[in-house]
Amino acid sequence: MINYRQEQDIAIVAWHMTSAPMNVLNDESIPQFEAALERAIADPAVKGIIVTSDKPEFVVGADLKMILRANGKDPAEMLKVSTELNRVFRRIETCGKAVVAAINGTALGGGYEICLACHHRIALNLPKTLLGLVEVTIGLLPGAGGTQRLPRMIGMQAALQLMLEGKKTGVQEARSLGLIDDIAESPDELLRKAKAWIYANPTPVKPWDTLDRKTGKIIGKDNFTVPGGNVQSPAGVQVFSAGTAMIMEKTKGNYPAPLAILSCVYEGLQVNIDRALLIEGRYFVQVATSAVAKNLIQTMFLGMNEANKGAGRPKDIPKTDVKKLGILGAGLMGAGIAYVSAQAGIEVVLKDVSVEQAEKGKTYSRTLVQKSIERGKLSPAKAEEMLRLITPTSQATDLQGCDLIIEAVFENRDLKARVTAEAEPMLAPDGLRVFGSNTSTLPISGLARAVARPENFIGIHFFSPVDKMMLVELIVGQQTSDYALAVAMDFARKIRKTPVVVNDARGFYTSRCFGTYASEGMELLKDGVSPVLIEHAGTDAGMPVGPLAVTDEVAIDLVYKIAAQGIQDGALDASDTSYQVGKQFVDLGRLGKKAKAGFYDYPADAPKTLWPGLSDLFPVAEQQPAVEEVKKRLLYRQAIEAVRCHEEGVIRTRLDADLGSVLGWGFPAYTGGALSFVAFVGLKTFVDECDRLADAYGERFRPTQGLRNQLT
Repeated sequence: MINYRQEQDIAIVAWHMTSAPMNVLNDESIPQFEAALERAIADPAVKGIIVTSDKPEFVVGADLKMILRANGKDPAEMLKVSTELNRVFRRIETCGKAVVAAINGTALGGGYEICLACHHRIALNLPKTLLGLVEVTIGLLPGAGGTQRLPRMIGMQAALQLMLEGKKTGVQEARSLGLIDDIAESPDELLRKAKAWIYANPTPVKPWDTLDRKTGKIIGKDNFTVPGGNVQSPAGVQVFSAGTAMIMEKTKGNYPAPLAILSCVYEGLQVNIDRALLIEGRYFVQVATSAVAKNLIQTMFLGMNEANKGAGRPKDIPKTDVKKLGILGAGLMGAGIAYVSAQAGIEVVLKDVSVEQAEKGKTYSRTLVQKSIERGKLSPAKAEEMLRLITPTSQATDLQGCDLIIEAVFENRDLKARVTAEAEPMLAPDGLRVFGSNTSTLPISGLARAVARPENFIGIHFFSPVDKMMLVELIVGQQTSDYALAVAMDFARKIRKTPVVVNDARGFYTSRCFGTYASEGMELLKDGVSPVLIEHAGTDAGMPVGPLAVTDEVAIDLVYKIAAQGIQDGALDASDTSYQVGKQFVDLGRLGKKAKAGFYDYPADAPKTLWPGLSDLFPVAEQQPAVEEVKKRLLYRQAIEAVRCHEEGVIRTRLDADLGSVLGWGFPAYTGGALSFVAFVGLKTFVDECDRLADAYGERFRPTQGLRNQLT
């Protein structure tokens, strides 16, 4: 677990956990780490200590399952986690012997807090090494001294920027920011430099500490000056006043951790380090015991890891590997799929109606690659190698030998059937022979009629822009085999996307639930609610943008066409709000952002503004609802639809429902996802509120019998 060895008069304490795939701070490792440190401190023959790892990474943070176990219990349990670590780390600082962190791989969160407690930090120069305090991304704050040591090292502003963003830095950037003190080019040099520093600094004292002459002990300094200015300095006042405003604008108060980090730094820097650590511990307990932290850890960390490992993949299918991919349609979606696939080293044939159109699709990749070169993230040679993998064409015969073909043409059944029938025979006879459709709404089982092997046909629904959106929704049709699902999931994982699996149904899961957000925005308009209030309520609730703005982004005419298709298929009737409002706007030629006119106007030289004509179509009522009521309508409407999808078997697992909602259409992550939202507000509260909303605004809010059964 923790290896201990002595080289001459220097002790090497090396992390090497065998009970976990990576080194983490948990109930087992912390006591062992402390015991190894105490052994070295107590040995008079030991002049200094090197803390390192015998695994490829250093320490990647705290075991979040340990945090979850304490969440919801007595806050004293959570305080113990922080207190124990701070006691151990403070012992490193005040032991009287030099302690150097020899960082031979990634050190994040609590792992980097170990490094902060050491007197000197040297990192091995590896391209994949990441350093930083990332706790805020999972609803936590650095609870082992990070909020106190980092500002005292590099100043408040620089430290806050890193902690509030949860930023991970590479070795070179970490050195320039002051996160580490030195860089080594080889493992041998790493240890040599660490030993040399110990011999040159046998009894170091941190700048925020002082040696008490009476006791001979190292204690916290009461009058430490923070680099760049203390809290009460003009610079400090500016940092905290601007920082608070920016955090509230960004989080809308839905995430407690960022404000708690600010408070930790503000209060902690006004006292000595020992008192500051007590302050940090108090705030750590507040955020770590919150429902928000629990939700973010469960869904966005543990759940995401589970999905990325292929949780929904059929177990009895051998691993597959797509080496050659065909894409039908070089528009925005097809071009994006080509880019992420080439990025993963897959040979891509990008087909459109003409070579010129296909070349336009490849230009999309050229543009993204050039940006990566300019940012120093990609070498010109690697960029050229990646672009060579994409072959634009207008000939179906060029698709010969593909393992997988994905059609990404317009949402038209006849068009999809035509291009599918033409391309399917080109699949390699000895390859994987799977065909995918990037449709967002059309049922897969119907589209599968165009292929000779419907068992090898599957929906592979990407989200725009493909290079940024991490989700892929895999849709299993009535005849789709486990083999086809396994191939699609292996492909999604190869291109570094997070897959969720859903069963075939109109709108599948993401489009169906996301559509309720846009639709409820239109319902609110019809009810006379101010469009400004509607939009602000959407973002205040935690959605990325308001429902009217996102409808413009999607395109109002597309929303109208989908609703019209639903009416034609008997799934909707002509009173549907999306159909009625969509028709009004299509008739006016206001098709959304692409037409520079929708719910918003889009001036060429100014930011978008809500269209003044909205008040003519939808007069604003004199009495406006409270913003909380509008937020409830927008969130509860999406959540109840997610519940219906789960109960109907459209979405297979609760995890897929939550991940799909957060990654697919931006449902607020602090709730844990659209399905976890029910538990977030409380089952009884959710059911009661849904009944109230249904009575007030319509049956679309009515809770399911399944929810009512859970109350009994």
